[in-house]
Amino acid sequence: MKKIAVIGLGYVGLPLARLFSTKYKTIGFDLNKARVDELMSGIDSTMEVDNTLLQEAITKYGFKCTTLLEDIKECNFYVVAVPTPTDEFNNPNLQPLIKASESVGKVISKGDIVVYESTVYPGVTEEECLPIVEKFSNLKFNEDFFAGYSPERINPGDKEHTVEKIRKVTSGSTPEVATIVDEVYNSVLINGTHKASSIKVAEASKIIENSQRDVNIAFVNELAKIFNAMNIDTFEVLEAAASKWNFINIKPGLVGGHCIGVDPYYLIQKAQVYGVLPRIMTNARRLNDNMGEYVANQTIKLMNKKGILVKGAKVLILGFTFKEDCPDIRNTKIIDIYHTLQQYTNDITIFDPLANKEEVEKEYAVGIRNNMDNNERYDAIILAVAHKEFANINFTSLRKENSVIYDVKGFLDKKIIDGRL
Repeated sequence: MKKIAVIGLGYVGLPLARLFSTKYKTIGFDLNKARVDELMSGIDSTMEVDNTLLQEAITKYGFKCTTLLEDIKECNFYVVAVPTPTDEFNNPNLQPLIKASESVGKVISKGDIVVYESTVYPGVTEEECLPIVEKFSNLKFNEDFFAGYSPERINPGDKEHTVEKIRKVTSGSTPEVATIVDEVYNSVLINGTHKASSIKVAEASKIIENSQRDVNIAFVNELAKIFNAMNIDTFEVLEAAASKWNFINIKPGLVGGHCIGVDPYYLIQKAQVYGVLPRIMTNARRLNDNMGEYVANQTIKLMNKKGILVKGAKVLILGFTFKEDCPDIRNTKIIDIYHTLQQYTNDITIFDPLANKEEVEKEYAVGIRNNMDNNERYDAIILAVAHKEFANINFTSLRKENSVIYDVKGFLDKKIIDGRL
């Protein structure tokens, strides 16, 4: 019988661990004691797992979270679900994976399997991670222990495509192990799996999922820039084009978060090692990374047209998380809007009811509000994130007699806005 340890209890690891616990003895491991304590109290601040489900996993299925390596030593199926970020120069940072592989190496036993879920470029699992497991375990890969790769497909904040409904790609280091890994995942997934022929194929499949979406969004963002210059409503153009059966209807916007805004850099760097310069992906990343600045400049342009003095203007930014109805602030591009506007005014208020104020302060050195002050009036309001809660805001009460509302998400009634992407 499989005893599963999930290493890394963030947006990916926790939902998976909770799901595995309904079928197998499962232990979640994370270095963050505050996170572990929170989870064992039955609360998930990421909002990825409903607190009722989490509490059921603990009380009914015996799900346990720990910071102690010895607590997962008796497991025989290890799943690594740690972040794969980039550094300030957009180079892949494999340190979380390296540390997790060291941890696995300290507890893995003969006959055990380790499966990686973290998004990486092809080759990382076998060339970077498994040699570390070998080193720390004194076991031989594919003789004493085995490996698999099943890329995560969690979409933070998505309550429709939850982990049990996602069809997952699986793979293994031998045909026999591939079958075992596939069976374990299949046993808890409603829509089953796709078994890839190799770990590298599985790694590549994941990284192009996010790279493809990045390129598609970049194309639409470029269209938005063109149509805005021509004074044509981009959203109306997309609505008209979407009447054709095979048109892919993607909206323009800011590309943040830990996946689409980060993962393409892994493939871009690896491609260059092989002498290939991925121009489309590189240009897409550059274009999408500059959209926050573009939004700020469009707002300033509208203010100038209305004769609103930008210097010292009172500005409200609605939303700070990287996407709607989700507390995730990783790689949010709202900070680029803020920094661009800060060149003209320091009177900027950020309101987000979901973002953790302490985390925002620590990560971005910016203060935000979790509650709205309805007595204040603003020269410019930017709807940056389409939280459902924002639909209840009385924008008329927030405006000065002469002010600008800019809608990044196409979320508001066209009658009350001055511009949108």
